[in-house]
Amino acid sequence: MEKTVLKVNGMSCEHCVKAVTGAALGLAGVKTAAVDLKAGTVALEYDPEKTALDAVKAAIVDEGYEVA
Repeated sequence: MEKTVLKVNGMSCEHCVKAVTGAALGLAGVKTAAVDLKAGTVALEYDPEKTALDAVKAAIVDEGYEVA
């Protein structure tokens, strides 16, 4: 398992938290996704053999957010 923190722009409310969390956790291999709304980040724990970090970023972008 690997851990990383991504900067996510455009989050402003609990709906955003749920959308980003759901997008990340919807991918195979993502174990945890903890959004910090105030910091504008999501902390991830994932298995790189099951999903690529780029796939996680793409899923978040598909929800309408920008991953910096």
